[in-house]
Amino acid sequence: MRATKHAAPQPWRRRGLVTVIPLGLLIVGVLACLVLTVLPGSGTGAGRAADASAAGARAAAPSDAGSAAGGSAGATVQPTASASPTLPASATPSRSVSATPTASARSTAPASSKAADLAGRIRPAVSYQGVATAYAAGDGSGSCLYGPSDDLMIAAMNVTDYESAKACGAYVLVRAAGGATITVRIVNECPWPCAPGQLDLSRQAFAKLADPSVGRLPITWSLLSPDLPGTIAIRYKTGSTKWWCGIQVIGHRNPVAALEVRAAGGWRRLSRTDYNYFLSADGTGCGGALRIIDIYGEQLTVDGIAVRPDVAQPTGVQFTRH
Repeated sequence: MRATKHAAPQPWRRRGLVTVIPLGLLIVGVLACLVLTVLPGSGTGAGRAADASAAGARAAAPSDAGSAAGGSAGATVQPTASASPTLPASATPSRSVSATPTASARSTAPASSKAADLAGRIRPAVSYQGVATAYAAGDGSGSCLYGPSDDLMIAAMNVTDYESAKACGAYVLVRAAGGATITVRIVNECPWPCAPGQLDLSRQAFAKLADPSVGRLPITWSLLSPDLPGTIAIRYKTGSTKWWCGIQVIGHRNPVAALEVRAAGGWRRLSRTDYNYFLSADGTGCGGALRIIDIYGEQLTVDGIAVRPDVAQPTGVQFTRH
């Protein structure tokens, strides 16, 4: 009886166990699904993240044309050689090179880049307006101290354009309003009230343009580079020695911009007086090599010109025509 009584409940326990196990598995399965859904990188959330990453990659990626040009996403494009603008030959800046004096009397070609600085107020290829007046030129002497001249087609330049003798020796073409023209050489200075642009012509030169009774004649004038028969000469001033000298350039085709003497450290530029001599106050270069520079930048180097005051000594050289 006792054995039967104790064995009776066993079937009930087996049925409960069978019922509880499936229920537990079901709960575990539901929990697992919930965990998979909520965890990052799983399910639908992972799909959206992947889609967003793909879209970002597509937006950052270059187009086919950009890829063909060698571009890449996120990279800095470096300019190629073809990206730099190429100047035409005529626009390419050039470097100015100082001319080196030759051993002979002739120097190198003019440095055109310096011409504007050397020319001063009277510049090549510029037409100036003013008035012409007339004066009694006498024997042709004037402030430039060239001395008497048989050719009286000469003029005095107004004090402004005379520019401390820088205009001395310049040849200018003068044109009157009626069309008549005359070429004159500047040998003198016309003081105030001669205004900028004004030329005081010799009476002989003025008569070639109009009747002298006109008094004041409207004109235009411009610089010339004439075909001269002779060559340049050098003259030392009265009183010049090897300890002090004044040097003058005579018979030059183009206006003289500067004169230099050879010194211990190279070339030394001399100051110019308003009476058209270049002075070496301490005697440097007196009787030595000279370098003459015109307003176009051409340099002529001459040697062997001894200190002989008041004597015009030929050099055998002349500036180039322009």
